[in-house]
Amino acid sequence: MARNEDISLRDSPRSDVGEPELHDAEQNVSNTDQANSRQWESNRRRACVLVGCAILQLPIWGFAMSFGVFQEYYSNNWTLKGSQELTGIIGTTSNGVMYLSMPFLFALFTKRWAHRRQTAALCGAVLACGSFLLSSFSTHVWQLVATQGVMAALGCALIYSPTTLSLGEWFTTSNRAVAYGVALSCKSIVGSACPFLLRALLDRYDFRMALRVWTAVAAGTSIPVIYLLSAHPSSISSSPHRTRKIPWQFLRHRTFYIYSIANIIQSCGYGIPQTYLNTYAHEVTLLSQTSATLLLTLFNIPGIISSSFFGYLSDNKRFPLSATTVTFISAISSALSAFLFWGLTSKGSLALLILFSMTFGFFAGGYSATWGGVINELENEAAQRNEAIDTGMLYGLLNGARGIGYVSGGLAGVPLLKAGSTSSMGGYGYGTAYGPLIIFTGLSSVFGGWGLLWKWKKLLHCV
Repeated sequence: MARNEDISLRDSPRSDVGEPELHDAEQNVSNTDQANSRQWESNRRRACVLVGCAILQLPIWGFAMSFGVFQEYYSNNWTLKGSQELTGIIGTTSNGVMYLSMPFLFALFTKRWAHRRQTAALCGAVLACGSFLLSSFSTHVWQLVATQGVMAALGCALIYSPTTLSLGEWFTTSNRAVAYGVALSCKSIVGSACPFLLRALLDRYDFRMALRVWTAVAAGTSIPVIYLLSAHPSSISSSPHRTRKIPWQFLRHRTFYIYSIANIIQSCGYGIPQTYLNTYAHEVTLLSQTSATLLLTLFNIPGIISSSFFGYLSDNKRFPLSATTVTFISAISSALSAFLFWGLTSKGSLALLILFSMTFGFFAGGYSATWGGVINELENEAAQRNEAIDTGMLYGLLNGARGIGYVSGGLAGVPLLKAGSTSSMGGYGYGTAYGPLIIFTGLSSVFGGWGLLWKWKKLLHCV
């Protein structure tokens, strides 16, 4: 009997030990459920940001990428006061203002005003839509330049900058370039579809009604969608007075300037076909308005694939390529397209113009998708030097460099077109008034890949 009591006394503590173990197991299950819930919520918000940024490419870029349709319409239906030649700078000015304002807007909304991103995007949507509506009442060409080229562009930049910052924060270094590539692919879809939409509106109505319809489209695809996007929690400071400063150490290093200069030069020529290809096809190769509009669409369609393709080349681990190599592939291929296909077109040569539109649109259109790889390279260099770096600010500065190129190319385009009309530079496309523009486009594309030459020189010095 005493032995049995001893056994029961020995066994009793074991039953007590099971209670904390059971409690720990329940706690682990609860923690796992909470972690899964947080992960699901994070994935949901990440998907909303990606989808939202994809849809917003329509109101942001739809007009600027399709301005060639309006340019061709103005050349045949001029009813405004002032010089018709000034309409040639509206498209490039619009792109230039958007890109030039981005470094300042990215700096503003990176940390200090990160909690105001959604409000800023909504204000941008109102400004852009109001500007498009105002432009429909224009009676003088300067009013078109002010409303479409400047005011609407600022509004679109206010939408683009805070939303793109959020996109870059929700996707990490391993898939950031692909996320940018997806957004840029949607931008190319917009550039492929909008020319037909605007051409149909201009054919059925005049440019005033077409702009009012576009205002409604822009409002419907921007204001509701902005509510899908939210800033990453890491970007929102708990105390606005203790916001971390933006690190600027990367400005002391040569790599940033190499890529920025290449970006500026490439952008100088990239905006030329977007502005003048439609008019060139109608006036020089004597194509119909429908065929001319088709060329602008074919110019943008390849970007749907190329943006994701060049983003993949910048991010892939199986066949890693440096950022300089990827930018060189884009630059030299687009230059060959301009020199061989656009430069050798003649009257009625639709096939060569189609070939130019698709090849140049693919290789030049994918150039900005290489920025993800450029940012990754600068980020790795900063880590090696034990320096902080803000990738959102970097992306904004690259956009600013692109804006300098767009404005410079637009300003150079008008005198180049005048020079071509007074001198002959050979046969085919080179012998037309657009010959200097063709050469300028090709040369700008070539120098967009000069970073590879700098890298080779650097390697030779090391040897």
